[in-house]
Amino acid sequence: MDKVHKASRTLEITILSAENLSLNRKSIKNNAYVIARVDPINFGSTRAGFEGGSNPSWNEKLTLDMPFQTRFITLEVKCKTSSGDRVVGTASLPLSDILGDYTPESHLHFLSYRLRDSRGEKNGIINVSARVKEPVESMRPAVTENPVRSGCSSSWKQPAMGVPVGHQMNYYGGGVTRGFPIWS
Repeated sequence: MDKVHKASRTLEITILSAENLSLNRKSIKNNAYVIARVDPINFGSTRAGFEGGSNPSWNEKLTLDMPFQTRFITLEVKCKTSSGDRVVGTASLPLSDILGDYTPESHLHFLSYRLRDSRGEKNGIINVSARVKEPVESMRPAVTENPVRSGCSSSWKQPAMGVPVGHQMNYYGGGVTRGFPIWS
């Protein structure tokens, strides 16, 4: 009997660091954190960074359940201030940056994105790594008995036709892709 695939997959995203963050055109001092959001109810957050100022570093791994129709992940950098949490900048991580190329689905990608503040102006860069984790249940073809036995062995089985989903071969050695900041 074939296993049925899940209606979602898992995104493993590590929030590495940010660069040149400011709030009201002044470098932030501390307390920056990041929210990675798939949708309003599916998100993860880093702890607030108390060091690093305008160049904070988190290196925190977040695991998000990601429906197959998801097209991008929103990365939102916030800062805790005396008047409450303020948005420093946001960026969109298109899933096409980590899926749909010639790399295996579970390939680790290192990416950097330009952050934009609420006015749409450039406000730093966020650095992340991301990979789609192999689903635990995937649709692999079943091995079926050959109804007509031939040859010497009675234990010979005819494999089902098709290509296994979630094939894990890494043809690219090392499994790392690097992204670069966009300066426009």
